[in-house]
Amino acid sequence: MINSKLKDDLTDQLCDAVLSLQGQDECYQFFEDICTISELKAMSQRLEVARMLREGHTYEDIVERTGASTATISRVKRCLNYGADGYNIVLERLKPAK
Repeated sequence: MINSKLKDDLTDQLCDAVLSLQGQDECYQFFEDICTISELKAMSQRLEVARMLREGHTYEDIVERTGASTATISRVKRCLNYGADGYNIVLERLKPAK
């Protein structure tokens, strides 16, 4: 279920833009233009926090590896448990093939 507070024409356009990207180089180009370096690093950090939480790492391990605050870790954990399932969808798709 998509959050009605997020759903609008501009956000649809952003989602369509991301879906149109072909390959990692185009992603880097787009995100470099649309985000500040800090915003991009924060999103990357949150994704790694989510991955580590799913793997059962402790908060201490996650802080050491990512530099994320415990508040960020808690927020990501809440999203993993009660959110829209976005992290879980992406992390399942990023799992290395065994």
